[in-house]
Amino acid sequence: MAEPLHPRLRALLADDWAAVDPELPGLLHLLFSRSAGEDWHKAGTFKDHLLGVCRTLTLWDQPREVRLLGLFHSVYSNEYVDLKLFDGAGNRAELAEALGAEAERLIHLFCTMPRSLFTRRLLAAEALPEEGMALERDGAPPVILSGRDVAVFAIATIADIAEQWHSWQDEIFAGFPAAKPRPIRENWAASLWPGPLKPTATALSLLSRLARLLSDLPEDWGLPVPPVFARCTAVLEPEEEMAAVTLYWQAVTRGLPMAGLGPTHRALSACIQHNPHVGEPRLMLAQLGLLAGDWDMAEGHARAGLVLLQDWGVAWDKRIAWSGWVAWARILLQSAEARRWPETLGGLNGLGLVTA
Repeated sequence: MAEPLHPRLRALLADDWAAVDPELPGLLHLLFSRSAGEDWHKAGTFKDHLLGVCRTLTLWDQPREVRLLGLFHSVYSNEYVDLKLFDGAGNRAELAEALGAEAERLIHLFCTMPRSLFTRRLLAAEALPEEGMALERDGAPPVILSGRDVAVFAIATIADIAEQWHSWQDEIFAGFPAAKPRPIRENWAASLWPGPLKPTATALSLLSRLARLLSDLPEDWGLPVPPVFARCTAVLEPEEEMAAVTLYWQAVTRGLPMAGLGPTHRALSACIQHNPHVGEPRLMLAQLGLLAGDWDMAEGHARAGLVLLQDWGVAWDKRIAWSGWVAWARILLQSAEARRWPETLGGLNGLGLVTA
């Protein structure tokens, strides 16, 4: 059976941005000449983050102006970070000329609007406000968003948070989007970056509640429904997310009895029952299937994991880059299909070539 690959996956893995959009190489040069590759971000550099958000929006088949929003989404700075690479007050024409007026308008709005308030409003909403939204600001006129703007910024917010969030931010932003300041000296252990790099135990349940508003977008808006959370129809409850992360972490850090595959298999199976929306636990189960010679089980989990990794465009388990997880998923899938797996630990080291 053919690999379930998104049409743009190979170009993204090869960093062949011209194949995604012929104008992207020039825009990337413009962006990276402003030190994006030198600036820190939560799971790497600002460059890594911007490319990751753009990659997700590309895999979600979003229109060009939304993909460019993802690529430049914080370059005027915003309420969370001081990463001002372009002058959003005095020289917006520079980006407007390079990207187009609509893309620059979205970027400027996304940078200047009160994003925590926006997120709180969406979490409290029963349905997407197609009539639009007014976001109040202290000492400034409210930001007025059209219904389509609201949908675009909800999509971008999901991609933005998913790319960067791991256990360190669970602690730094505890209670988000209503996080309260906490003294750093009293919380010094939480402050030590990057922390254990455990998958987030809070962000996905929040994102699923944002995504539920996007399941039935007006066709004339031209915004495909993101594939995550069963095409934005499933809500992940906080306690389910917490249970899944706990089980996964016990399995991958050898916190379970090592006498046989059984305890780890049961933990990972329970993990995906609690949270079926991420791919990495399925890849762990695929490996157990290969070890046991259960080729059909291994193939099923590897295939499902590969699909979920493409659905997100970012890693949930950020100890390994998304591209590494995708390559590993393809190794597992082709090994299951070929009905072979190394007999020695050294044999694992010889894996690597992904066959087309």
